[in-house]
Amino acid sequence: MEFRNTYDDAAYAEAYAKLEFPGTYYVAYRDLPAILAEHAKGESALDFGCGTGRSTRFLRRHGYEAVGVDISADMVRHARAADPAGDYRLLPDGDLGALPRGAYDVVLSVFTFDNIPAEKKPGILGGLAALLAAGGRLVFLVSSPEIYTHEWASFSSRDFPENRAAKPGDVVRCVNTAIADARPADDVLCTDAGYREALAAAGLELLATYRPLARGDEPIAWVNETTIAPWVIYVARSRAG
Repeated sequence: MEFRNTYDDAAYAEAYAKLEFPGTYYVAYRDLPAILAEHAKGESALDFGCGTGRSTRFLRRHGYEAVGVDISADMVRHARAADPAGDYRLLPDGDLGALPRGAYDVVLSVFTFDNIPAEKKPGILGGLAALLAAGGRLVFLVSSPEIYTHEWASFSSRDFPENRAAKPGDVVRCVNTAIADARPADDVLCTDAGYREALAAAGLELLATYRPLARGDEPIAWVNETTIAPWVIYVARSRAG
């Protein structure tokens, strides 16, 4: 199955720009403030793969001086329109060389690594590690493999039974039911073992892993979120610091 970058698409960016934190997304973001408070110090943050700026604005609301970067001009355009006071930068070809080394206390990446092929993950993780200040932390949130084989409050994979036979590195698809664009998103399947290998290859030390579940008392019609974790959150630091 051929992979396409779903998010580098003007119509998808238009739909994605209206997205906040509904349903399954609520579980993704709910615990991030506590995780950042536990592991990270300082106020300088980079949002890698900021899309339309949702995570960057989230960081700013929680006290960080955040910069959002993305490879999609359409996504960055929507981020700037929604938040004229924010700092959003286009990274041509994902080139991290334009960003200052050792400058950020936190590098946050939400969903971005879902769309990065396995062979590119270590190099990008290593590039992000070089941007961390002394004592800085890399925090990245990805889809669990189970998100592609179950139904959720905000996602559906029922039309893609081939996901169940997918192996690490294969393209998997699901539909984001929280936005108006019903086209499926293409992701690259990566297991926990794959992320651990990529972190080690990038010279990063894994400090913590979280698999948040819905609690059941939230005013949301959960499907599988209370028993199966849709997301995985990794916290890492450079082995050099």
